[in-house]
Amino acid sequence: MSGKRLPPLNWLHAFEASARQLSFTGAAAELNMTQSAVSQQIKALEQRLGHPLFIRRPRSLLLTEAGERYLPVVQDAFDRLQRGTRALTGEGEAERLTVQCNMAFSIFWLAPRLPGLLKRFPWLSINVVPEIWINQAEPLAPVLIRYGRKIEQGLEARLLSRGSFYPVCAPELAGAADWRRDRLFDCSGVFCCWENWLADQGEQLPPGQNINLASTYSITLSAALHGAGLAMGHDVLVSDLLQSGQLVRPFAPEVRMQEAYYLIQPARHSQTRASQAFVSWIEEEFGL
Repeated sequence: MSGKRLPPLNWLHAFEASARQLSFTGAAAELNMTQSAVSQQIKALEQRLGHPLFIRRPRSLLLTEAGERYLPVVQDAFDRLQRGTRALTGEGEAERLTVQCNMAFSIFWLAPRLPGLLKRFPWLSINVVPEIWINQAEPLAPVLIRYGRKIEQGLEARLLSRGSFYPVCAPELAGAADWRRDRLFDCSGVFCCWENWLADQGEQLPPGQNINLASTYSITLSAALHGAGLAMGHDVLVSDLLQSGQLVRPFAPEVRMQEAYYLIQPARHSQTRASQAFVSWIEEEFGL
C-alpha cells in the first residue's frame, strides 16, 4: 500500500461484515450486495494490503493471522467514525438521559430496577450521577431525584414517596438486638435518625452509647448488611433488602418521615423521548 492512501470504505465494510459472519453470502445479504461483489471487493482489499485476509474453504471462511489483526482495527475505526458523527449531528441525544440522585437511592433503589427499565426501553442510554449533597452536582440534569424536607427555590417538584423510618440490621443480629449496647450507625443531617426514633418511643441513649455517623445511607446500610451493627433505614431504601431477607427489622416501632423523595425536571431542559420514558416509568414504580 503506497503512501497515505487508504482502501475504499466499501472494501472495508465488505471485509468487516465478512469477518464478523465468516461468510461472503451473509455479508452480501447484510450489505445488500451480491456474493460475487463482496468476494471481488475482498480480493481487491487483499491486493491493496499485500496480505491474504481469509482462508477460503468450500463452505466456510477462516481469518488469516493478518485478518485477525486487521479486524479490530477496522471495527474500532468504524465505531469512532459513528460516534463522532452522532456527536456532531446530535443524533441519539433524545435517547440518552442523565439522572441525578443521591448515592443511596442510586444503589439501593434505582440500580436494582435498571434491568426492568432497560428491558422496557431497550433503546434508552442512562447516565446516573449520584450526589452526596443536593448542591454538589451542578449544572442540573434533565431529571433529578431529590431527598429532603424541602426543595430549593425555583425548582418545581413532584412528591414521589414519604414513608416511615425504623432500625434495621443483619438477620444474625436480630434475635439479641439491643440499641442500648449494640453499635449504632446513622446518616448525618437528616430527621430519620436514632435520636428522633428514640424520642418517639420516649427513650434516649444511655450514657456512653455513641452513634457512628456517615454522610450517606449507602455507608450506614452497607455496615448493617455486613453485620457491623444497627442502622436507621427507611422504606424506599430498605424495602428490597427486607423483602430479600438481607436486612430485618429488630424492633417494631416506626416513625413517619419528614424528608421525602421528589421528582424534578428543571425548566431549562426540554423534554426528550428519554426523559419522558424515564419519568413515566418511575411514576409507575411509585404508583403515581
